[in-house]
Amino acid sequence: MEAIAEYGPVLMTLAMIFGLYMTWGIGANDVANAMGTSVGSGAITVKQAIIISAIFEFGGAVLAGGTVTETIRVGIIDTTTIVDRPETLVFGMLAALLASAIWLMIASARGWPVSTTHSIVGALVGFSMAGIGIHAVHWNVVSEIVVSWVISPLVGGIIAFLLMLSIRSLILNTESPFKQAKKWGPAYVFLVGFITSLITMFKGMKHLDIHMTTLESVLLSILIGLLVMAVGKVLINRVEVDEEADRDFYFASVEKVFTPLMLFTACAMAFAHGSNDVANGVGPLSAVVSIVQSGGQVAQMTPLDVNFLILGGVGIVIGIATMGYRVMQTIGTKITELTPTRGFCATLGAACTVVLASKTGLPVSTTHVAVGAVMGVGLARGIGAIDLRVIGGIIVSWVITLPAGGLLAAMLYFTLKGIFS
Repeated sequence: MEAIAEYGPVLMTLAMIFGLYMTWGIGANDVANAMGTSVGSGAITVKQAIIISAIFEFGGAVLAGGTVTETIRVGIIDTTTIVDRPETLVFGMLAALLASAIWLMIASARGWPVSTTHSIVGALVGFSMAGIGIHAVHWNVVSEIVVSWVISPLVGGIIAFLLMLSIRSLILNTESPFKQAKKWGPAYVFLVGFITSLITMFKGMKHLDIHMTTLESVLLSILIGLLVMAVGKVLINRVEVDEEADRDFYFASVEKVFTPLMLFTACAMAFAHGSNDVANGVGPLSAVVSIVQSGGQVAQMTPLDVNFLILGGVGIVIGIATMGYRVMQTIGTKITELTPTRGFCATLGAACTVVLASKTGLPVSTTHVAVGAVMGVGLARGIGAIDLRVIGGIIVSWVITLPAGGLLAAMLYFTLKGIFS
């Protein structure tokens, strides 16, 4: 308690810096999950990916980042055992933020697409076990999160697989694929706008004090979907058949129809990613500030300051612009060969899964979901279309992340405790 009274402003400043550093790492590393498929399929350039990410990652963080933030902030650690030692939680949250940020910086510099969610959850568990005790971890919540890491790539893969099958049935395996692509393309764009907006309105904006009934949410989502579809139809109508390209690749013109559609899925995935992963940096930051400002009260639930979501969104955007390109190629080019149709299915499948998860409050790994969706698209062509060695390497990096985050957080906790106590 004395440490909070004496060093309160310093601790809050550190929380802001570490939170910004952490969200920078999220942007630098996880942009590969949001934009890798779009860049890898050739639909957009790296520069375009950075611009799209900057806009929609920030929008997702601010508009729909509140639910998952609550899970990270107060759901993993049982704080009732340290109500008389609030400085323990402050040091622990700071340690978790810094540990995760350092690990993400190392991984991003080496081009590893690691899971930022693994990193922060592992760090929180590591700190609580070292600083409080094994009993302080809400293992039921952690187990739900771990299960979601297994289920979410399966869900993403299944959605992407089914979307790919629908495109084959409705477009690719018909007598006139190009004509069918122009016919069904707007419907797929409507799906992007409708799903993303519907799930966001159901649960995503309560922290902004915006409440809508189910019917209002559905009707507004349909309207947004129709508006997005109208824009998509204009872009699709501009695409002309390329007979010369079709001689080399029968579906070349069809792929050109799906190239502008990838812009919409890229926006949806960036929004979904921002809504889920901003919590990894903002949750611990919010906990530290609320404890210091209250004079040491360890509250289980405190109002979420939207300014923290804005700070997190800024950090993500800076990370995208500075180091995002280093990890973008792995998911986009190395797992399986992507074309605009395949990239569309993978990105939409991943976006649906991540937004769904963010609205249930589960901090799923965007890396897991994106990899699962790309694998689902690859499996639609057979197991031989997937580079299993790349998948194996990605999984190893995921496994390493958990203990790395936990050990770093434990060491940093004792370091901070020694400095301020």
